[in-house]
Amino acid sequence: MMKINDILFKIKIALSLENKSISDAYALVGYEMSQKRLENILKKHQDRGYEEATYEELGLFLDGLVLLKRGESSTPQKDDEVVELTNNLILKKLRVALELKEPELVIIFALAEITITKRQIGSLFRKEGGKNFKPCSDELLMGFLEGLDEFYYDGEEI
Repeated sequence: MMKINDILFKIKIALSLENKSISDAYALVGYEMSQKRLENILKKHQDRGYEEATYEELGLFLDGLVLLKRGESSTPQKDDEVVELTNNLILKKLRVALELKEPELVIIFALAEITITKRQIGSLFRKEGGKNFKPCSDELLMGFLEGLDEFYYDGEEI
């Protein structure tokens, strides 16, 4: 089982996000994330002060990231229904936030040495329970995050 903290950290690194940008993303969805809490959930598991992030915190961050990168949506949101954060949904939120098209997704997966067709990618974004839906494994999500890091690599270390 993948740790939520690992996902957050990999997104931070791949997109070269400063803690300020992450805080801004939380603020955009009305979530009060203290600097101390943010620093602690971004620490390595073995580091002093490390804290586990929650699925809610990851989901809110991804929602905030969409707003940070794309701005407010003109379509009304349905806030009353609780949606379970799955690997497929994480992938979808990143795709929306970064405005990634299928050819870019194929490249990102290829950068992580994962060969995937456009049809297979499409099945990752289908409605769960649908005929052609395919669940996104932890390995596939981690591969995507590693490929994302390569895709956005600018030659500088943070």
